[in-house]
Amino acid sequence: MSTADLALGTTTEPAITHRVPALLRHSLVLAQRSLVKTTRTPEALIDVTLQPVIFLALFTYVFGGAIAGGSQHDYLQYLLPGILGQTIALGGVAIGVNLNEDVGKGVFDRFRALPIGRSAPLVGAVLADIVRYVVVFVVTLAMGYALGFRAHASILEVGAGGLLAVSFALCLSWASVFVGMIARTSGAVQGIMMLILLPLSFGSSTFVRSDTMPGWLQAISDNNPLTHLVDAERSLLLGTPMGSHLWMTFAWMAGLLVVFVPLALRANGRRA
Repeated sequence: MSTADLALGTTTEPAITHRVPALLRHSLVLAQRSLVKTTRTPEALIDVTLQPVIFLALFTYVFGGAIAGGSQHDYLQYLLPGILGQTIALGGVAIGVNLNEDVGKGVFDRFRALPIGRSAPLVGAVLADIVRYVVVFVVTLAMGYALGFRAHASILEVGAGGLLAVSFALCLSWASVFVGMIARTSGAVQGIMMLILLPLSFGSSTFVRSDTMPGWLQAISDNNPLTHLVDAERSLLLGTPMGSHLWMTFAWMAGLLVVFVPLALRANGRRA
C-alpha cells in the first residue's frame, strides 16, 4: 500500500505474505494515536497512578494491623503483589470505555473508510495499553518500597514479575474490548466490567489467604485467575513456592485470548 493509495483513498490487494505486517503497521499507528490522546488528557492515568498508591496505603495502615496480627510491615509484603494484580485488572476497564466512546463519536466509521484492517483499531488500542500497565507495575513497586516493601528476588525475577503482570493485563483487556463493542454507553461498559472484576479481585488471594475463607469460597478462590496471577507474583517477588500458579496463569491468559479476541472482532464487525 503506497502513500498515493492512502491519499486517494484507494487500495491494492496485498499479497498474503504482506497482510500481517500491514496489520501490525496500522495497529502501531493507531496505538500511537491512543498514546497522543492520553498525553493530552493525563487525568486518564489516575487509575494506574494514584489508585495503587491509595490502595497500598489504605489497606496497609487501616486493615494491615487487624489482618496480620499487628504487623503492618508483614502484611505489606503479602499485600503488594495482590494490589498489583487488582490494579492491573481494574486498569483494563478504561480501554473498553474509550473504544465505546470512539464508536459513539463516529471515529470507527472513519476508520472503516480507511484502507486498514478491520481489527487494527482494536489491536492498536490494546498495544497502546502496554504503557498503562508498565506504569502500574512501576508505581506500585515504587510506592511499596517507600512504605517498606522489599523484594526477596533478583532483578531478573522482578522483571519477570513485571512482564507476567503486563502480559496478563493485555490478555484480560480483550474482555473489556468485547464489552466496549457490545455495550450501548461508556457508563454501561464501566458498570459491567466493575461488576465482574470487583468480585473477582476480592474473591481471590489478593488481600487474604484463601485457606481463611469458607469452603465454598475457597474453592472459587483457588480457581480464580487473579489468585494464580497474584500468587505467581508473590513467588517471583518474594521467593515463595510457585507450585502450579505460573502455568495456571498462562492457561488463563490463553483462554482469555481464545474466547474474547474472536468475540471482540466479531462484535466490531457487526457494528459496520
